[in-house]
This record gives sequence, C-alpha cells and structure tokens, in this order.
Amino acid sequence: MKLKLKIWRQKNSTSKGSIVNYNVDNISPDMSFLEMLDVLNSTLIKNDESPVSFDHDCREGICGSCSLYINGQAHGPDRAITTCQLHMRKFKDGDTIYIEPFRATSFPVIKDLVVDRSAFDRIQHAGGYISVNTSGNTQDANSIPINKTDADSAFDAATCIGCGACVATCKNSSAMLFVGAKVSQYALLPQGKVEAADRVVKMIDQMDLEGFGNCSNTGACEVECPKGISLDNIARMNRELMKSKVL
Repeated sequence: MKLKLKIWRQKNSTSKGSIVNYNVDNISPDMSFLEMLDVLNSTLIKNDESPVSFDHDCREGICGSCSLYINGQAHGPDRAITTCQLHMRKFKDGDTIYIEPFRATSFPVIKDLVVDRSAFDRIQHAGGYISVNTSGNTQDANSIPINKTDADSAFDAATCIGCGACVATCKNSSAMLFVGAKVSQYALLPQGKVEAADRVVKMIDQMDLEGFGNCSNTGACEVECPKGISLDNIARMNRELMKSKVL
C-alpha cells in the first residue's frame, strides 16, 4: 500500500504546529497503525529527519496511551479499539490519512502527537481510591458478599483505560464519561460506600478545576470509547453527587 500522511508536527508545547505531508510505501494491510508510523519514522531517521513523536506502551489495547485522532475520529475508523489495535486494512491503497493529537485545552500538546493527559491522574488522585485501615492481615475481598449485577457493572466501569477518547470526541471536551466510570467503579461496591460522598465531590471539583467542559448528552463519548463505557455511568455519577448534598 502507498499512503499519503498529513501529520501534525509541533516542536514543543510553546511552538506553533502545522500539518506536514509524508508519503509511505510498502505498507502491509496486516500492519497495525503504529507499525505503519514506525515504518515512517525509520525512513525519517535514515534521512536525518526528526521522527514523529507519538505515545505508545503495551500495544495491546490495555494502557490507552496510543491516543491519536485519525481522519476526524478518536482512535480511527473502527469501533471498540485503541489506535494500536487499528490495522491498515481499514484503509485503501492511495488513501490520504490525517493524523492529529487529541484536541482539548486540558490535554495540552507536548510534542507532535503526544499530549499531556496528567489531568486524568490528578482527578484520580483527588478521590479515585478506597482508604481502608487494617490491622494484621488484610480482609479477604471474597468475604464480602456482593450482588452479581452490581459486581458486573463495577467491572464494566473499571475497564476504562483513561485514554481520553471521550474528551477528544466531545464537542465540549467533557471528561464526565471518564469520571463517571471511576466513580461508578467504587460506588457500586460496599467497600466504596464509606467514602462515596467525599469521593464524588472531590473528583468532580478536580475535573472542573482542570478545565474540562460540561456534558450535553450527545453520546459521542460512548460511541468512540474503545472499551464501550456506558453513559449510565454519567447518570450514576450525577445521582451520587445529588446524594452527597443531602448526607
């Protein structure tokens, strides 16, 4: 396959970026999207040019770091996948592909296609945990009976990998699907109910402090989420917030 790439290049966080054109050849349809970028970078390095910076780690759809905006879609033209799981057979020989970083004020560009998503970490640090004081051996989690429906819903929420596709896709750059998933993960379990009121308030306050926009319920975040996180989690987060006001 021969492809025309239009890639966002930006030297650093303070530089002005622009789209730069590249051509790649001999791309196999079985390559992943990141492998295609590896081929491009190998060519650039051989030509003494600066390689394109992009985030990646596990390349197995687990870590969420390979977040790219491809032809106007977070993670590209497929569903329920991360960028590293996108294969070149989704494109045709001769296609032009636009590759950009996730766009959001709260996700500032560091270099090229790499953005700073540490705002998600700070939201987690604000309340996305359970504090349990123990003496002696830690209590076995299986000793606490949990309704299977609640357990399944908690596991579904916990599959969120914090990639930021919800923010990049939302016209308001809202992080409410991410925060809703993290709140739900604990709100559904008995271990999380002790700190439930403080947790939801702290996490939402931090989300607002980071500059994320508000949710307007268009549902684009759910559509583009590689893990299929449901909008139900946003509704649950709102209920938890309302409950915290009356406790």
